[in-house]
Amino acid sequence: MRIGGFQKFSMSDFPDKISAILFTTGCNFRCPYCHNPELVLPEKYRSDINIGEIFSFLEDRIGKLDGVVITGGEPTLHDDLPDLIENIKEMNYAVKLDTNGTNPEMIYELLQKELVDYIAMDYKAPLEKYSQVCGINNDYNHYLEKIQETLILLITSNIDYEIRTTVAPQILDKNDIQQIREEIGQVKKHYLQNLESGNTLDPQFCNNSSEKLDLKKLAVGMRNVYVR
Repeated sequence: MRIGGFQKFSMSDFPDKISAILFTTGCNFRCPYCHNPELVLPEKYRSDINIGEIFSFLEDRIGKLDGVVITGGEPTLHDDLPDLIENIKEMNYAVKLDTNGTNPEMIYELLQKELVDYIAMDYKAPLEKYSQVCGINNDYNHYLEKIQETLILLITSNIDYEIRTTVAPQILDKNDIQQIREEIGQVKKHYLQNLESGNTLDPQFCNNSSEKLDLKKLAVGMRNVYVR
C-alpha cells in the first residue's frame, strides 16, 4: 500500500465523526478537475509516507479521534486495502471509504468482512458522458458495468453510504444532473457540489471562471439530494 498523503484532523470528511484521512496513490481515472493530481500521476507522486508512522499516530489518538477516512487516488486499486483496514479497525476506529466505484469485487469483500462503516461513491456524470469526464477510452463499457454493480451493492447493503457528484460547469449542465438522478434512482443520499478553484489535473480547470450552476435551486423537489 502506497500512502501519498495524511491529514491528521478533519471534522467534515466523515459525517458526525472527527477523523484522520489517508490518501492512497494511483487512480484509474483522469478527471480533468481532480484536485489531487500528485496522487493520480506517478511522475507527480510525493514521497510515500511511512505507514508505521501513521499507525503510531492513530494509536496515540485512540479516544480522541472517531474514525479514519481512506481516499485517494482510488483506494480499491490496492489489493492490500482489506489488510490496511483490518489494522485500523483493531484500534476500534470507524472507517469511511471514498471510491469511484470501479472495483465492486473489492467493495463486496469489504462489506462481507464488515470492514467499512461508510462509503462515499462518486457518480461523476451520466453514463454516456463518463468517458469525457473521467478521461477513459479503453474498456469504457467495462467501467460502466462495474460502476453500476457497485451502486447496486451500496443500495442493497446495510451500511451508511452516499453518492456524490462534482459539478464542473465546463462539462456538466442541469440536464446532466437530471439524467444522473434517473440513472441512480432513489439512493439514500446524493450530494451535489460545485467545482472549486484550485490545483487541478488539467490546468484549464484551476481557475473556475465558468458560471456555476445554482445547485440549491436545481435540487428543489429532488428526493434525498443535498448540496455541499
